[in-house]
Amino acid sequence: MAKKKYRIFGITSRFLMLIVAALLALSYLSIVINPAKLWPVSLSGIFYVPLMTVNLLLLLWAFKRRSKSFIIPLLALIPSFFFIGRYVQLSSEKVEDQPVSGEVVKILNWNVGRFALHDSDAGIDSKAQCMDSVFNFIRQHDPDIICLQEFSIANVEKVREYLKHRFKDYTAEYYLFPEAGNSFGNLTLSRLPVEGKGRIRFEESANLAIYTDHVAGDRHFRIYNCHFESYNISMTGLVRAMAMRDSTVMAQTGTKVKRSITRRPRQVDQVFEDIENCPVDAFVCGDFNDNPMSYTYYRMTRDRKDAFVEAGKGFGATYSLLWPMLRIDYVLFPENGRAISHQIPRVPYSDHYPVITEIEI
Repeated sequence: MAKKKYRIFGITSRFLMLIVAALLALSYLSIVINPAKLWPVSLSGIFYVPLMTVNLLLLLWAFKRRSKSFIIPLLALIPSFFFIGRYVQLSSEKVEDQPVSGEVVKILNWNVGRFALHDSDAGIDSKAQCMDSVFNFIRQHDPDIICLQEFSIANVEKVREYLKHRFKDYTAEYYLFPEAGNSFGNLTLSRLPVEGKGRIRFEESANLAIYTDHVAGDRHFRIYNCHFESYNISMTGLVRAMAMRDSTVMAQTGTKVKRSITRRPRQVDQVFEDIENCPVDAFVCGDFNDNPMSYTYYRMTRDRKDAFVEAGKGFGATYSLLWPMLRIDYVLFPENGRAISHQIPRVPYSDHYPVITEIEI
């Protein structure tokens, strides 16, 4: 009887290992499969971190039991050695001591969440206080270029006047609100000369991308400020619905997830096509609403480096909820550039954390 139970347990554990290993393998494929054609595959990429963690725990458990089944999670984990650096970096010593010979541009990218995050523990009880906290933080870090998503202001017609008051040192700005009447959108500020600017509108979406052409010394380059399709999901509302077994809310959530996953690759392809026709080096900043194990990241990093991978340290997560699982905000730069520094300060002024990096161009 004992042997039979042991055999059943062994079969069950191996079956579980195979399932979890297969899901992790599927997450590797999610970077090359266009979600617009096969959207469920991208879900495995979203859950790459927990899937990798579970496989690692199963590997340790199998080793402890001296089970030959350890080979299942081990084989599944091998490709992760090539991907884990997109989520966590142990050291940035490789760039800190190298001399700088070219122009260095400091970029701050941040989804400020419409200045809607109020935190009484941090002394933020209103939108005005949140805005003050965000702008004071930005000024302290003194970036050359500022890319904001979900920038919000009550009176759209007074944006330029407001920005001149808040950011006197930044002589060039470009902002775009996706629809008439909307009070939030993308904003790029620069104290470097700007030669041109433009926009990329996404069909059937409140999200968008803008770009600005800059000059630093004798170098000319373009900054894309992107906000790709959002999920528009309330995590607290979803957890509450699951606890109450509210099938209506869960069905609506599933519809939103599918819509976001299938729209985003079309938006990514639009930006990529514009980059392909760009006459100068292109930087891509923004809230991608997608993690590094995704078609979005794979597409946008083609011919570009990831500032976090090159110069980051610690966890790369940029979204405060479910930390440290979600890294969705990025600064990508041309392959002929070099990241000097990279920071993700965990400040309580938005549901996203800012990304601050210095790039030698």
